[in-house]
Amino acid sequence: MRILLVEDDHRVAAALTAALTRRGYEVEHAATVAAALCAAPCDLALLDLTLPDGDGTDLCRELRRRSSQLGIIAVTARGEERDRVLGLRIGADDYVVKPFSMVELQARIEAVLRRAAQAAPERNLIEVGPVQIDVAARTVRVHAQEVALTRKEFDVFLSLARQPGIAVPRDRILLDAWGTTFADRHTVEVHVGSLRGKLGDPRLVETVRGVGYRLRNE
Repeated sequence: MRILLVEDDHRVAAALTAALTRRGYEVEHAATVAAALCAAPCDLALLDLTLPDGDGTDLCRELRRRSSQLGIIAVTARGEERDRVLGLRIGADDYVVKPFSMVELQARIEAVLRRAAQAAPERNLIEVGPVQIDVAARTVRVHAQEVALTRKEFDVFLSLARQPGIAVPRDRILLDAWGTTFADRHTVEVHVGSLRGKLGDPRLVETVRGVGYRLRNE
């Protein structure tokens, strides 16, 4: 999960970057509107509205114009009701007033990412190598043989199948399958171990050390 942090206070940015990185996010920091507009694509933007080279509301409008799927959370000291209303009207998904706790920010990030994932179009049939997943019917076949999975095993497997060949962080799997990143990460390991046993080929799901897991697409 990639987050664009737009914040001109470097002490605040450093603290937020460290906290978000510990939670498994990849963070790119931009201190200005210009830097934010040149940043790499991301899943979510944390956006201060007071920036040295422009108004963050204009930046918010531009980011929303570029992508309807991007999660945007305004993180700012502007706490008046009119500021909150304006922030939401120009395209922000949520509005957090400084000072705030990381627990609150984390919960809001998860909520926005869940809404973005639900809004994104979902392929009904996913085929990766010998694996075939019917998303609507919630069935999995490997080499044309149906594999009986529990609800959570299916959700974990679907999280990997949406990005075949790509290492999916444990926090992303937790968010997809459990709706939160606060769950015990050991839970993911247990479900992946069970998946490997049921799929018939433990090599289908690879461990990516220090990151998470990957579904082979060969």
